[in-house]
Order: sequence, then C-alpha cells, then structure tokens
Amino acid sequence: MRIIAGRARSLPLKTIPGPETRPTTDRIKETLFNMIQSELPGAGFLDLFAGSGGIGLEAVSRGAAHATFVEQNRRAAACIRENINFTRFTRECTLLSMDVFAALQLLEGQKTFDVIFMDPPYGQQLERRVLEQLKGSGLLTPDTRIIVEASLDTDFSYVDELGFAIHKIKKYKSNVHVFLNRRA
Repeated sequence: MRIIAGRARSLPLKTIPGPETRPTTDRIKETLFNMIQSELPGAGFLDLFAGSGGIGLEAVSRGAAHATFVEQNRRAAACIRENINFTRFTRECTLLSMDVFAALQLLEGQKTFDVIFMDPPYGQQLERRVLEQLKGSGLLTPDTRIIVEASLDTDFSYVDELGFAIHKIKKYKSNVHVFLNRRA
C-alpha cells in the first residue's frame, strides 16, 4: 500500500497483518480520489474506522488541509501514527484512538468536515449507526460529502428517512462506495 498522488506520492504505508483491517487497494483508492479530487483542496477530512490511515493520508497528500483519523484498534492506531510520522503530515493530522461513536460526540461543536469517509466492518450495520448520529450533527456543513465503503449487499434504503440523499454509487468487484449528501 502506498500514497498514490500529491506531496507524498509513492511513499509506502504500513498496514497491520491479519484480518483486523481491510486496506483499500491502490486501484480502488485511485478511482475514489479521481472522483473527489476537486473537493480536497483546503478540506477538512474525517476518516472513520481508519485502519492504517491510507485514505486520510491520501487526502492530505492531495491537498486536504487537515485529516482526523478515528480508529479504536490499538495496533491499527499505532500503525496510523507511524504512517503519519513517516509521511511528515504531523501538523495536518489528528489521531483519535477511540470508539467512532465516542469520537463523533467528542468532535461535536469543535469542527466541521468537508468530506467524511467511513469503512466500517462489514455486516454490522455500523454505517447506519454513524449516519443516524450524523443526521443532526454540527460536524456536517450543507455541502459535506459522506462516502461509505461497504460490501455489495449493504442496504442503504433508509438514508432518505435520515435526511441524506445518495449522490452516486460506484461498484467494484467486492465492494461499493456510496456517496451521500444532506438532502436540501
């Protein structure tokens, strides 16, 4: 795994071995960032269930002003810290080694984010719980883009009742990116 483009282009990133995280492949990451590149310059980026931090670090490398990483797994959080230090993005990054739902409460009223990315463990409906918590949150601006990486069979039929609209869906062989915005 590596940074694909921007200031830290080609720098390798560490990942933790084993099934605890599922690093997004370089090919999928490149496709994702090609779709959101225009939204990154100067953006605040929130990376939930951050794994090794590759998505948030890619965002900073491509021009995001700041990335906040939330990862509860201690080994994964240590890996993120190493990757932040290795890429020399220490000023642009904040790591919260805690539960995502507690982190969202902690951040409430302190920051807003232009892009929120989440890649929760599959099959546990954690994306729904996060969206339920975000529905009235001050972490979002009217233009905040929420991107969920999920399994192909994840149900998103409920997002309308939470006040979100699906902007785009990008399917891959084994997963999907769902792009959401607050409904106007």
